[in-house]
Amino acid sequence: MIQPPKDIRRKEKLEAFDRLLTIMDELRLNCPWDKKQTLESIRHLTIEETYELSDAILTENLEEVKKEIGDLMLHMVFYSKIADEQKVFDIGDALNAISDKLVHRHPHIYSDVEANDEEAVKANWEKIKLKEKGNTSVLGGVPTSLPALVKAIRIQDKARGIGFDWEKKEQVWEKVEEEMQEFKAEFNVAENEAIDKKKALGEFGDLLFSLVNYSRFIDIDPEEALERTNLKFIKRFQYLEVESKKDGKSIGEMSLEEMDHYWEKAKSLK
Repeated sequence: MIQPPKDIRRKEKLEAFDRLLTIMDELRLNCPWDKKQTLESIRHLTIEETYELSDAILTENLEEVKKEIGDLMLHMVFYSKIADEQKVFDIGDALNAISDKLVHRHPHIYSDVEANDEEAVKANWEKIKLKEKGNTSVLGGVPTSLPALVKAIRIQDKARGIGFDWEKKEQVWEKVEEEMQEFKAEFNVAENEAIDKKKALGEFGDLLFSLVNYSRFIDIDPEEALERTNLKFIKRFQYLEVESKKDGKSIGEMSLEEMDHYWEKAKSLK
């Protein structure tokens, strides 16, 4: 096993973590707000902080990434402090648990199992997880509350980990085209007849799932791709709002043709 280079700042990092633990102890004793919090009360804040970290990563703002990592670290320490007060576990138990899991799931590093590429590592990981206590399904570890797009990615990754996957990207694209044709045949946008909403929902879901599948084969994260498009749309739309207002126009009273003029100008900007 290749040994990591010596971390000359390890002592400083440990001291910084110890400082956070001390501050958490002090806040829990002395701050009315911090004393009042429970695992449930800070859960939604943790979710919000996670999305803020995601935003910082997508905008490549490393200063914000550092800040959001700190915020999330505080939350992990907070949860562990509450659990420690309830005599269930403490931060040391949590850190040792993840360390033990990493060692157990990397036998190609810490034991004699061979895994020479990324796919082999993923396959070993899923097989080991399935053998662990309480895991009865390869897909059992996918959180039910994940957003649907992220859940599709995780489901497909896990299935691939045990060999249940397409062999070539061409096969996946054929499936995308098949699903597109099925959707178009059933729900032709050129016709204004009422559609079977439940059936349309299912077919559209199949189409999205097949597109997510294809994205894996060309190494694109569909969640990131969609979010980048969201951000691009927001930037262009806000340009439309600002520039039309400068020209004395009200966006709610403009024609589509007028708005499209500003939209095309926004598209030309970087």
